[in-house]
Amino acid sequence: MSKSLVIVESPSKAKTINKYLGKDYIVEATVGHIKDLPKSKMNVDLENGYEGTFAVIPGKENIIDSLRKIASASGKVYIATDPDREGEAIASDIADEVVIDKKKIHRVLFNEITKSGIAEAMKNFRKIDNNLVSAQVARRVMDRILGYKVSPFLWKTFYFGLSAGRVQSVALKIICDREDEIENFKPKEYWSIEGLFSKPSGNSKSFAAKLFKINNDVLKFDGEDPCIRDIESAHKIMQELRDNKYQITDITVKEVKRNAPAPFTTSVLQQTASSRLGFSPKKTMMLAQKLYEGIEGNKEEGLVGLITYMRTDSTRVSNEAIISAREFINSNYGNEYLPENAKVFK
Repeated sequence: MSKSLVIVESPSKAKTINKYLGKDYIVEATVGHIKDLPKSKMNVDLENGYEGTFAVIPGKENIIDSLRKIASASGKVYIATDPDREGEAIASDIADEVVIDKKKIHRVLFNEITKSGIAEAMKNFRKIDNNLVSAQVARRVMDRILGYKVSPFLWKTFYFGLSAGRVQSVALKIICDREDEIENFKPKEYWSIEGLFSKPSGNSKSFAAKLFKINNDVLKFDGEDPCIRDIESAHKIMQELRDNKYQITDITVKEVKRNAPAPFTTSVLQQTASSRLGFSPKKTMMLAQKLYEGIEGNKEEGLVGLITYMRTDSTRVSNEAIISAREFINSNYGNEYLPENAKVFK
């Protein structure tokens, strides 16, 4: 019985997957894209439907030849490139350049590099999604058109080496518009007064309170939040307040409920890593890639994938992960901390 070939993008991911699939499978890596728009010229036909002329990337010929030989001797070929539109485009290129017998091809999506996740994905293979492939081709063609049309203008205007892109050009426009708003902003002067209070005994914990109204007259300034118009008025009020005594007339006690945040999407992961840890988006994605592909565990475990695929706008959590989390909460914290039903995010 001939073995089955599984093709992935990353060599480290190939090593992890090979461990889980066993001896009936050969797992090989393309090490990223195998085809692209050559850099020698634009290679996009602007007059005929923006058709791109893609070619094998120099240096990838040996990888393609090796994969082609293994594929021809394999019973089935599972193309397991990343589960996004870029991965789908790479899968399409592999199907075109590597696999001669198209009936052998099965497209699988590894959303998590765990034993159960891989086993489930291998059972639920599908065909290559040409809509996703077209989306990635359109993205690549747009990048090329913008880069080759706008970048020369930047070289003439600023200096050689600058590049314009499909995303950063629009982002730069938004930043410039925002900067114009800041420059055109007309500031208004206002002041506020805060007092620090405690019980006469002096043993109680002090608390801060903001001046809201004087003798039932609420402070107002041009319809804004309560505030004082100028520094002279603020000093005058301060003198009047300084020698007075104060009492608490009302206390409101309420219970505040805070919902658990949704699982990370790509953008929220990058934002949180930046604000909490000071990581750049590039560093965040590099570390997430390593966690997805697998981190070395103990001798029995070997490489273990620790997160699901990190390029996503979905907050869905696998049933296996939910069950595992609920078991952990129950055994480590007690049933009183375990919700009756798992939370499902839209």
